[in-house]
Amino acid sequence: MTVPWRLIGVVMLGMTAGVVAWQVQDWRYGEQLADQSRLHTETLNQLTMAAAAAHQAEQDKRLALEQRLAASDKTHSEKMTNAQKDQALLRDRLATSDLRLSVLIDSASAGGCSVPAATGAGGVVHADVRAELDPAHAQRIIAITDEGDRGLIALQACQAYIRTLTH
Repeated sequence: MTVPWRLIGVVMLGMTAGVVAWQVQDWRYGEQLADQSRLHTETLNQLTMAAAAAHQAEQDKRLALEQRLAASDKTHSEKMTNAQKDQALLRDRLATSDLRLSVLIDSASAGGCSVPAATGAGGVVHADVRAELDPAHAQRIIAITDEGDRGLIALQACQAYIRTLTH
């Protein structure tokens, strides 16, 4: 038996060429996979950075809104405090008779009833007839107006809150 060395050489050469071809394809596909992986990583990084920027923008908006709401709340709290102080001062002045409430009386509807006209220390009332209110009634009227003032201030605070949220 003779060994066909030529045939073995051709087979070996073919196998070597096949191995080389496999190696070249491995390098080529390896480069493509590496490029694809790099592009994928870059895309993910860009998406992450965009999401972080959007998140920061939303946090900034929320902080600005919270600051505007806090300023609005402070303003309305000051208005409420001032209104309460004014009402307390008015009640105190009514209680000490430092201030008297009076109402205008229409002379036609008085029905001939003689109501003494209240005059100030420095003037004389000529045309309008006024009647002083009892201090207890004046206190009740002031309490009603106090509740109304507080209600209006609270309404303004609610409206400002809604305006702040919607803008």
